[in-house]
Amino acid sequence: MKSSVRKMFDEIANRYDFLNHTLSCFQDILWRRSCCRELKRQTPGKRLLDLCGGTGDFAVTYEKFNGKPDIAVLGDFSFGMLKGAVGKKMTAVPVQLDAMKMPFGDASFDVVLNGFGMRNLSDAEGGLRESARVLADGGYLQVLEFFSPRGTFNKFFYKRLAPLFIPVLGAFFSKREAYEYLVNSVLRFLPVADFVALAEKNGFELVHVKPCFFGVAFRVLLRRRT
Repeated sequence: MKSSVRKMFDEIANRYDFLNHTLSCFQDILWRRSCCRELKRQTPGKRLLDLCGGTGDFAVTYEKFNGKPDIAVLGDFSFGMLKGAVGKKMTAVPVQLDAMKMPFGDASFDVVLNGFGMRNLSDAEGGLRESARVLADGGYLQVLEFFSPRGTFNKFFYKRLAPLFIPVLGAFFSKREAYEYLVNSVLRFLPVADFVALAEKNGFELVHVKPCFFGVAFRVLLRRRT
């Protein structure tokens, strides 16, 4: 991961949760809850990694719906983000790491969460391959992400509306450049269908894809092939 991107996340960490909730009209909270309810129905194992986990909101939500894991790690490349998790009620231990080369053995986890982190990796395929490596056979990768828009509403939102209001709000409350990066990172990322195809090529089978708010985001649940 580029050091400039890490520095950017360090700089916005203290306002990250507030702006995530505000910019999504608190929908991001509901999306995480839906992801964790779906995982509960899959009866996953008890070893959790919240990858690209930022300040730990996904890990906190997971524990509310699935109970305390036997092993839980909150992994992120930004130390500033991990500091933002201090004081939150969760079992996960914060670890600063590179999602492309994680310091864990093969099959170390039963569930890997990734909320809005895949598009920040320098190589999505490498990130999927590494996630598959640390997952046990039959384990789950739950991705919540903004994918490159393909539908009419999505294109209008990300190419017309988002560039107008997201950087402006970011400038008012935090750092304009970071929220310009957010919009541009979505436009540069893969469409959801291409992401699923890439996952299937790298050790996963698709459980389901579900749109959030007319496809502004997607919940993609994948299972590590046995």
